[in-house]
Amino acid sequence: MPYEPVIGLEVHIEMQTRSKMFCACPVVDSVSAPPNSAVCPVCAGHPGTLPVVNQAAVEYALRVALALGCRVNPVSIFARKNYFYPDIPKGYQISQYEQPLAEQGQILLQTSQGERLIRIRRAHLEEDTGKLTHLTAEPCSLVDLNRAGVPLLEVVTEPDFHSAEEVRLYAEALRALVRTLGVNSGDLEKGVMRIEPNISIRPAGTETLGTKVEIKNLNSFRALERGVTYEIARQTSLLEAGGKVLQETVGWDEAAQATFSQRSKEDAHDYRYLPEPDLPPLRVEDAWVEAVRARLPEMPWARRARLEAEFGLSRAEAWQLVENDEAGRYFESVMAAGGGSAARTAFAWVTGELSARMNAAKVGFASLSIQPRQLADLLARMASGEVNQHSAKKALDGMFATGQEAGTVIAALGLAQVSDEGLITRLVEETLADFPAEAANWRAGKPGVENWLFGQVMRKAGGKANPQNLRAALEKAR
Repeated sequence: MPYEPVIGLEVHIEMQTRSKMFCACPVVDSVSAPPNSAVCPVCAGHPGTLPVVNQAAVEYALRVALALGCRVNPVSIFARKNYFYPDIPKGYQISQYEQPLAEQGQILLQTSQGERLIRIRRAHLEEDTGKLTHLTAEPCSLVDLNRAGVPLLEVVTEPDFHSAEEVRLYAEALRALVRTLGVNSGDLEKGVMRIEPNISIRPAGTETLGTKVEIKNLNSFRALERGVTYEIARQTSLLEAGGKVLQETVGWDEAAQATFSQRSKEDAHDYRYLPEPDLPPLRVEDAWVEAVRARLPEMPWARRARLEAEFGLSRAEAWQLVENDEAGRYFESVMAAGGGSAARTAFAWVTGELSARMNAAKVGFASLSIQPRQLADLLARMASGEVNQHSAKKALDGMFATGQEAGTVIAALGLAQVSDEGLITRLVEETLADFPAEAANWRAGKPGVENWLFGQVMRKAGGKANPQNLRAALEKAR
């Protein structure tokens, strides 16, 4: 019997505000900050303390909800989600349940099978939990409450996914969105965005949902895609063998490339949701909603389509610029400054040559010494033939190190392209005389030899020979 996967997603997105959701403690990097260095009686759950809602967190959440086309509820209610775990200092988590901040949104995905509309069921605010570190040398775990109380927006979809590809595309689109909106860095490896798919399978053509299994706290697209693929295969094999899928929460073991059972999966009633008595209803006025809506930037999917149409980029190239917002803005500034070349060339240099040097030097676009107009100038000189690609890369090294203009670096390093046909012809003749065996093989049509000879001539020219003139001279000497 053929089976069909049915998947829903829950994504927890940290709202990167300066302070926590219900107290004034700063939001710190949970990886580098000393443990328990950003904790107060409120987020530590001391008796008698009172929470206060962070207005900035609500506004950040509104940005995401509106960008996803959600209906914002004028009144939403905070609730206590009761469960015991060592990283929950109060014994409950302040969240929203029956009356969330926003509902009924959607996002359109472009998949290999065509367009797929994914419905957003709800987007609600809550506080994050602490962080546990399980020691292997000793039988104990350590609790760090720095993350406890950090504002989270949980975005929950309807079970509209039917493949691991769709799940990954949605997660990538959502990360691009929160980056564009400036509410989250999108650094999955730091846990600021955690993805939890709920996976079930059912006989193809039926409507009844199967028993779902949730994979917890996935923090990479690779783990997400592989985890979903594995779980679909595991459940399918289990049912085909006459077994039964258990409703449970599982983890993903990257080393084993398999899921492993953690605990039985809870239903909503197991959490005994109760209205939070220490927080009044959250009222969001229409004027506030419209003010946030008016300030929304261009959406990632709209920007991708514009980059494709305006610059002739492929969908993958355009999406790469959307996902890396700073690189995308730098690219558009290069093109606005003249581009110096075709958009595809500018794209290759921004995402390739320039980014490679930035990564090696651990420099971001904000502190980059090369301004977009300077790169546009270098590309224009390469397009006009003043420098070839090899010399342009050397010029880029000099510009990166000094911040000087392309013309200054080219002159100082003597990188101007050699186009003198007579000189190039002489260099070709010298090279063929130096390597008679290779010259004979080349004239006999042996593949690969011409490119080798081309490299030898270019070496004689100090890497500055005009490639087109050099190819022509080689052809004449054949």
